[in-house]
Amino acid sequence: MASTAAGVVLIVAAVAGQSLLGLFGITMASFKVGGAILILLLAISMMHGTQSAEKQTPDEAREAESKESIAVVPLAIPLLSGPGAISTIIIYATARSSLGHLAAIVACGALVAFVTWVALRVATPVSRWLGKTGVNIATRLMGLLLAAVAVAVEIFTSGIVVLLPGLK
Repeated sequence: MASTAAGVVLIVAAVAGQSLLGLFGITMASFKVGGAILILLLAISMMHGTQSAEKQTPDEAREAESKESIAVVPLAIPLLSGPGAISTIIIYATARSSLGHLAAIVACGALVAFVTWVALRVATPVSRWLGKTGVNIATRLMGLLLAAVAVAVEIFTSGIVVLLPGLK
């Protein structure tokens, strides 16, 4: 259920994200800068092995304890499809030049939901096999990869150059 909800959130963001930004008067350049900062902060917190504020607030954690199912909130939103994922998919979806590009982005959202479902299915045995230290090392490596791929930096620079044209 959590992976399905996350997939739906990502697909809706891909299809309706640009319209929602326009409704609130947010330019794509500003959104790129803000989204890139979120992604970079997530990568940095992963490398330091700390919990990101994006993950879950103490109030959300207390509320989750009293719920029968935590699949949609807080697992799907904001843990699996949080601000970083939503920002990224909106940014890439708005670069579309055709309906085929949008279809590819939507397919990526569905693929992410499927891969998440598989990952959740194998998480417990893999976690037992890796142990606490192994999980911490894997988290830091994923944060390093996220930062090294320079997704955040590329998105940031493409947005800041539009906002501050003198930087070109």
